[in-house]
Amino acid sequence: MKMNRIAALAFVFAAAPLAFAHPHFNKTITAKLPSGAEVTITYNTTPSNEMHAQNAKVGEFVTPRRPTIKLSAEVKTDKVTIPAGEYTIGVIKNGDKDWTMALYPGAPARGVSLDMTKVLKLDSMFDGGKGVAEHMLIDLTPGHGKFEGKAVLTLHFGGLFLAGVLA
Repeated sequence: MKMNRIAALAFVFAAAPLAFAHPHFNKTITAKLPSGAEVTITYNTTPSNEMHAQNAKVGEFVTPRRPTIKLSAEVKTDKVTIPAGEYTIGVIKNGDKDWTMALYPGAPARGVSLDMTKVLKLDSMFDGGKGVAEHMLIDLTPGHGKFEGKAVLTLHFGGLFLAGVLA
């Protein structure tokens, strides 16, 4: 009888994390820009853990769980030309409350120093007043304010909200 209780308790403790776990979704967003280029964004709704971003060094490219964006054709903005291809979406820390949205060609290996000359910096707007996203949210939306009339890539991760002009 005592063994049954021990087995039951072991089962409860083993199953408890599953009962309280919540799902994370693999998401794919596809959109067509006015230029005709198709954009595909792929990411996972990973929980927001801002410690990695907050602990980043100034000038460092940070990417939470390596979200990707694939462009079927070259896109141009006022500040950057982005060749067709696949990129990792990330941010560059300029200061405690200053970030730039950026793209890195391909998928950088973990723990390897990146060649920062390959990083494509988007014309960006950081906003720390958009609330907290408990899980990463990435989208392609029409811009507003200074980005009115532009296609804008957005990333909301914890208290970090960035918009970067994509086209």
